[in-house]
Amino acid sequence: MSNTDPSSEQFSGQRYGQPYDGQPYDGQPNSAHPVYAPPAYGPAYGQPGAPYAYGYPPAPRTNPLAIVSFVSAFVMSIAAVITGHIALSQIKRTGEGGRGFALAGLIIGYAGIGLAVVFFVIWLILFLTIMGHAYTTGQLSN
Repeated sequence: MSNTDPSSEQFSGQRYGQPYDGQPYDGQPNSAHPVYAPPAYGPAYGQPGAPYAYGYPPAPRTNPLAIVSFVSAFVMSIAAVITGHIALSQIKRTGEGGRGFALAGLIIGYAGIGLAVVFFVIWLILFLTIMGHAYTTGQLSN
């Protein structure tokens, strides 16, 4: 049976925190303890230095005219149509991203132009009808 009482002869003279060999521990290795070198870290697979070992390649650059086409579709439809056609031709030639923006700008731009034409035709019909009625009733002077 082993005695683990600190007052026993086995532990006499030993203080808490000191190694069993009786030498004070100052954080430095001594001859009683082997010295180990830190592990050498070499290039590992999948580390940031390896190009595209894991993950996805960066997305293609978005064509700026495609974004201009989409944004201007809500402000000025003719600009959206013009920049949308230019953007689509550049995207086809260079392989850039943004085809969806260019198509959305074209579709919304053409819809805006169509609504403007319908609005103008309705306004013209109403204007001519009112002017014709005013002329036939004599409310307009010759």
